[in-house]
Amino acid sequence: MSGHSKWSKIKRAKGAADEARSKVFQKLAKEIFVAAKSGDPSLEMNASLRMVVDKAKSANMPKDRIEAAIKKASGASNGEDYEAIRYEGYGSGGVAVMVDCLTDNKNRTASFVRAAFTKRGGNLGTDGSVSYMFNHRGILVFESDLEEDKVMEVALNNGAIDFGKEDNEFEVICEPSDFAILKKAIDELGVEEYDMCEVTYIATNDMEVDEATKEKNENLIDDLEDIDDVQTVYHNMK
Repeated sequence: MSGHSKWSKIKRAKGAADEARSKVFQKLAKEIFVAAKSGDPSLEMNASLRMVVDKAKSANMPKDRIEAAIKKASGASNGEDYEAIRYEGYGSGGVAVMVDCLTDNKNRTASFVRAAFTKRGGNLGTDGSVSYMFNHRGILVFESDLEEDKVMEVALNNGAIDFGKEDNEFEVICEPSDFAILKKAIDELGVEEYDMCEVTYIATNDMEVDEATKEKNENLIDDLEDIDDVQTVYHNMK
């Protein structure tokens, strides 16, 4: 299993959001609301909610904000809801870009996303135009002094399909269906904090671009992440 770090590319996509922590928490609260409203508001009974809460904790979202989002969903009126929408397109130089949104107004969201692509020299594509370039994966990234062989053994025995370690940072990747089992096994090793803990999309092949093209696409990613309805932006830029 390789020690490449797809995490480093994913981390870049989240970099701008890290500088605006309140916006990150706002987006996470929306995800928690949707997961809680679509099923049981109990973490024990709702696997989707438990997964989103773990993601929120890895982003250091305050416990009271997590609980407030769950409570809001429990008492929400029938008229308050969000719809998941995905937009696919290309940035500068043909870089594949996939944008996942939660919105209560599709026309508003489409307008904002289209404007961001146009402004930065990209263009929207049709459904499926770039999603085939990404794999749906669970990813756990954490720092630990644990022995590499021990972590690898536990990971492989609990569904890991890729594993890497650099310095004290571990990266473990699995199929989405194995995520909960794998995380529980890693938790039992004594890992309590994660730099990343979620089911996400990872590009199958990274695309190398020159510095000018990279800057244009980074600006596009930043613009998209600034849109309130946008939850996550994925890309295949190296």
